[in-house]
Amino acid sequence: MNWYLQSSEKSDVAKNTKIKFARNVHGIKFNLNTLEEIKPIEEKIQNNLYNIGYGLRFFKLRDMDNVTKMSLVEKGLITKEFVKNKSQIGSILINDDENICIMIGNEDHLEIQVFNCGLDLEAMLNLAIELDKNMEKVVGYAVSKKYGYLTACPTNVGTGLKASVVVHLPGLTKTRNTRKILSAISNFGINIVSLSGENQENYSCMYQISNNQTLGISENEIIQNLKIVVEQIIEEERKARRMLAKNEIELEDIIYRSYGILSNCKKISSSEAEALLSDIKLGTDLGILKELNDLQVQKLYLYTKPANLQKYLGEKCDKAKREIKRAEVIKQIIANGDVD
Repeated sequence: MNWYLQSSEKSDVAKNTKIKFARNVHGIKFNLNTLEEIKPIEEKIQNNLYNIGYGLRFFKLRDMDNVTKMSLVEKGLITKEFVKNKSQIGSILINDDENICIMIGNEDHLEIQVFNCGLDLEAMLNLAIELDKNMEKVVGYAVSKKYGYLTACPTNVGTGLKASVVVHLPGLTKTRNTRKILSAISNFGINIVSLSGENQENYSCMYQISNNQTLGISENEIIQNLKIVVEQIIEEERKARRMLAKNEIELEDIIYRSYGILSNCKKISSSEAEALLSDIKLGTDLGILKELNDLQVQKLYLYTKPANLQKYLGEKCDKAKREIKRAEVIKQIIANGDVD
């Protein structure tokens, strides 16, 4: 089962973990913009897939349809900017489990990414380091003795490591403590962003927490600093949930209203579904909503997203049709625990 459908001990708050290394190939300029510029890197990688290992397969963005590309964006495997700006020259390496995805030809030549559910920073760092070493043997990296790994953006120079954890914070949101907690944490050199975007209300209550510093600090220090912050957020979120649970009827009413709408609607937008799912995930995590299990909630999150909904249906749909089909798929998952 793919990592984005799994749950772990701390998945009630920490939804998933990502480790990313930014790397560039020695002797090749940064910020590649043409097929001729990217070709030497692609050829080296394609000719050495076995040596890189992990069952990785090579795909060019220009050979993928838009729905497939956006389905990978929705899973967090590639970025919207990569699809938008590098659709003609970019490519990826990805394995069947989709817990490894390497973007080739983005801002940096290589963005090596590994993923898992929950809070799993140490294990994912170890996996990323093993993969990184294999890749370095194949392509050779641009490295400075003084500064470390050289990157297109100066803020990534050094380790080139960006570690991030997505957290679900409905308790802090409903008790109106999110801004206070996140503001305090930002003083520790940690970056916190809403997954709904800066100018939109965060109905999903999802935030991404990541390190700012990459230079003058080791990879293990980055991981440990981030882990301390995330574990503190988990503790504060669980406290907020216990506070909410004291008003049992009020909380149950919120959760079951959301469940009622989601399970009975005839059509629904992706944004409304995401907002309702925040309450439903809270309900299942607290043991209040017993009609759904963790796997069903994870499937609801995935298959209500526009591109992954269309991938499941096997057809392209306009927005109006998607809203109708989304409601049908939701009912299938709730009734059967599956979308098959």
